[in-house]
Amino acid sequence: MRWVNGKYPFHGWLGLMLVVVFWFLNWGTGGLRTHVTFFPLWLGYILAVDGLVFMRKGTSLLSRSPKGFFLLFVFSVPFWWLFELFNSVLQNWQYQGREYFSDTAYVLFASLNFSTVLPAVFETAELVATFIRQSFLKPRWKTGRSLPLIFFVLGWGMLVAFLVWPAVFFPLVWVAIYFIVEPINYRLGFNTFLQYTEKGNWRPVWNFWGGVLICGFFWEMWNYYSFPKWIYELPYLNEPKLFEMPLAGYLGYLPFSLELFAMYNLLTGLIRIKILKHYVHPE
Repeated sequence: MRWVNGKYPFHGWLGLMLVVVFWFLNWGTGGLRTHVTFFPLWLGYILAVDGLVFMRKGTSLLSRSPKGFFLLFVFSVPFWWLFELFNSVLQNWQYQGREYFSDTAYVLFASLNFSTVLPAVFETAELVATFIRQSFLKPRWKTGRSLPLIFFVLGWGMLVAFLVWPAVFFPLVWVAIYFIVEPINYRLGFNTFLQYTEKGNWRPVWNFWGGVLICGFFWEMWNYYSFPKWIYELPYLNEPKLFEMPLAGYLGYLPFSLELFAMYNLLTGLIRIKILKHYVHPE
């Protein structure tokens, strides 16, 4: 274990306090509550993990740029609404308790809660990176011109497939966006996983996979006794389950983390906010 200064920062302790208080309120009270407890619970998680990252590295998302930290919450909202749009066709998950909210209230509460997805995954991936010092496998992908083109064509093919035949190809929703966006980022010179893997450096991939699986565990666990909550109704692969999520569904978190990183890099590359250029550390 590598500790930089051995002192856990104040915002980390604040995050732990939020987790304890709102975990109790979410599971220990009845009726409608998760629409107001979800955000502070996950904000607490994010701050607690950021504190651990700072303690181990001497830098973290919050310490590097409070503005960048805030923007992660902002960017997260449209990113997840994109998957909600896809789910309007797929119908893979439903929200129990949706009927208690007007359309306006639903959109507002949902957007606030969706805002935690990106910072939670990025924070946890950076924490995982402090434990993984070298890549487990080091194959070099020769990217060249052909691989991005293959990715791009496959991505659009997968997008069409899960929208036209959702009962068969619904798992591709967690892969297609990455295959479409990653080649665009590569072509435009934005940050990509391909830039690492072509040099035999797979640590960023392992970091994001480890980070998103940790987040996935907490998402599904905290959701289990929540209300409102989400449930899954898949055409197949429904059993066995860990919490509400079918076990096979956890595999979807892996490419989902790559999609988040790809969409983030495309957006920040296009809007050209200087502080975001090297803000997220994938390794």
